[in-house]
Amino acid sequence: MYFCVRIKNMLQRIQSIYLLIAAILAGGIIYLLPLWTNNNGEEFFLNSLIQSSDWKQISMVVAFGLSGLLSFIAIFLYKNRKQQIGINRFNIVVNFYLLGIIVYHLLILPGESEISEKGIGLFLPVLVIVFLVLANKSILKDEKLVKSVDRLR
Repeated sequence: MYFCVRIKNMLQRIQSIYLLIAAILAGGIIYLLPLWTNNNGEEFFLNSLIQSSDWKQISMVVAFGLSGLLSFIAIFLYKNRKQQIGINRFNIVVNFYLLGIIVYHLLILPGESEISEKGIGLFLPVLVIVFLVLANKSILKDEKLVKSVDRLR
């Protein structure tokens, strides 16, 4: 019963929904969507990058996993808003790193020799950043509301 009340209180906050969407995008959906398709028509998913020997591709896998995990952890820190904001900011930095690695990987390749078509999976870090920023705005709004109520007491 107590667990159900905690889940209900947690999900009543809009920032929890934003963080849940960010966790699903970074930690789940990215494994289902192709990152790119090469000239032979082979689709490359995040799982296929694990077997790579290139550190940049392995860091993409680690960064996506870390981003999903941080978003999921931040959902359960709804009572400690300052710590939640800090984790979200670090998660935004992780996603900017991920975005930088993806752009570098796409620009360093010579022409169309390896990548012929970009997949939707490459644009997910942008969506994750948007949802993390929305969550931080909602958390800050809650923090201001709590401070204004404390002043009235």
